[in-house]
Amino acid sequence: NMRLFFITIVTLLFSTQSFAAAMKMIGMKGKTSEVTQTITVNMYDNYYEPKTINVKKGETVKFIVENKGVLVHEFNIATIIMHKKHGPEMLEMMKNGILTPVKINKDKMKQMAKMNHKMAHSHSNSVLLESKQKAELIWKFTSNAELFGGCNVPGHLEAGMISKININ
Repeated sequence: NMRLFFITIVTLLFSTQSFAAAMKMIGMKGKTSEVTQTITVNMYDNYYEPKTINVKKGETVKFIVENKGVLVHEFNIATIIMHKKHGPEMLEMMKNGILTPVKINKDKMKQMAKMNHKMAHSHSNSVLLESKQKAELIWKFTSNAELFGGCNVPGHLEAGMISKININ
């Protein structure tokens, strides 16, 4: 069915374009050589430290993110609207057994990602970590968008896992 194929291609193009546009709206993946500030973000079960993150427009920040809780958590830099859109993707990952409250099934993630790239969870504005894991995220703040660091594991954002990012 050629028509269905065409619609699928158009939809894919549109969704990746709108994702790219949304990403541009919040900044871009930063280069290590341009880092001017390092911020440690500790993730506990349903809250972050710090609660407020201060950056300058145009600045490249290295976030060292450590999961000090027992549950799986995410640190995702986005607008509230983007967080709301990402929540259902995370729920889908749970339904598919990629995410459990305490584990990330990397093999299952790779399998599912072949069919649905959103299941790969490999966005440069985000890290997803199991308990006691640590990762770096380097982000260049190029916009004036109202940004938040948030955890989109179902229920966590609502429980208070969100940090305000102030761009001065």
